[in-house]
Amino acid sequence: MLIAKREIYAGRVVRLDVETVELPNGHRIDLEIMHHPGGAAVVAVDDAGRVCLLRQFRHAAGGWVWELPAGKLEPGEPPGETVRRELVEEGGVRARHWEELGTYLSSPGVFTERIHLYLATGLEPAAHAPEAGEVFEVHWIPFEVAVGRVHSGEYTDGKTCLGLLKAQHRLAAPKT
Repeated sequence: MLIAKREIYAGRVVRLDVETVELPNGHRIDLEIMHHPGGAAVVAVDDAGRVCLLRQFRHAAGGWVWELPAGKLEPGEPPGETVRRELVEEGGVRARHWEELGTYLSSPGVFTERIHLYLATGLEPAAHAPEAGEVFEVHWIPFEVAVGRVHSGEYTDGKTCLGLLKAQHRLAAPKT
């Protein structure tokens, strides 16, 4: 139960608060909580069985990271719209078929960010439109190769690893 909240920082994307809470065991504690609007990521698989992955420069991660196309939820924007927009902007494709794969909590001990995961198929070309502040390369990698890179540890981004594994399970499920 929240008892008190003090804002420490408010930026363009995140807000940091110190929240005094009473835990279910009755203990009171001050927690540093980073508030984030959330995001959406997409596992986009083409008719040749390749998945769209970005090799993206991430300063906070110390360099280049393999990621699914993804983005921050804009105010009032449903996750399904976010992911459709990001697939066009970053992947240069749009999809005819969409399936929800669930949500992912990136670091629930300190971070409110919830990422919505999607599977997209039936892809067709669209106008690629990356934002100026993004530095990435678009790669189309055989889906099973990408899943193997999750298991080998080559891919380390949480949303990407979980999205690929959830999509693998969904794609292997018998169609009813």
